[in-house]
Amino acid sequence: MFHKEGAKIILISTTLFVVLLLLSPQVITNYWILKTFQVVLLLLLITVLQFFRNPKRHLEVNDHTIIAPVDGKVVVIEEVFEPEYFKDKRLQVSIFMSPINVHVTRYATSGKVKYSKYHPGKYLVAWHPKASTENERTTVVIENRIFGEIMYRQIAGALAKRIVNYAEEGTHVRQGEDAGFIKFGSRVDLYFPLGTTINVQLNQKAVGNRTIIAAK
Repeated sequence: MFHKEGAKIILISTTLFVVLLLLSPQVITNYWILKTFQVVLLLLLITVLQFFRNPKRHLEVNDHTIIAPVDGKVVVIEEVFEPEYFKDKRLQVSIFMSPINVHVTRYATSGKVKYSKYHPGKYLVAWHPKASTENERTTVVIENRIFGEIMYRQIAGALAKRIVNYAEEGTHVRQGEDAGFIKFGSRVDLYFPLGTTINVQLNQKAVGNRTIIAAK
């Protein structure tokens, strides 16, 4: 399955692939150069397709758990000051996505969307300390009946220049459903109340809709 956000790019890429594949034998006469060109075309198409893949992962909704909203590596677990919404100290967990990871963002918990805001910004590398406050990003706060208000922030990386966010203030969302999409390398930060027990460790691989970040 592919994510709907990739429909246009997949259509354009597939069309170009077919056209170039059909035209290349008429332009390139050397057999080995022709085959090399065709293999490169195929690899580029596969790269586009794998980037927009949207694997379906069964999830038992549980308000007592916060699941990983994306695939990637846990790169930050630390206490920070959150200046945008809470304006106090929170426990931050950050997951970095490389270009080969699934880039679908899923709701980490069920609840009511209390806050949803897009911020234009820079395109620093996603692991840069200032990426959370200076890069293009969206900030979403969901009120969960067990954990209270949980924030997640989609952050664009050096290559990403478009963040898609489906969360709308006042709506109720369901854990595990698609919450948006970030194109190319990027990062998602989660913010928890201090004292929350975190179930992951630094450098651990997180799998969206499967890895439990926190539980009560």
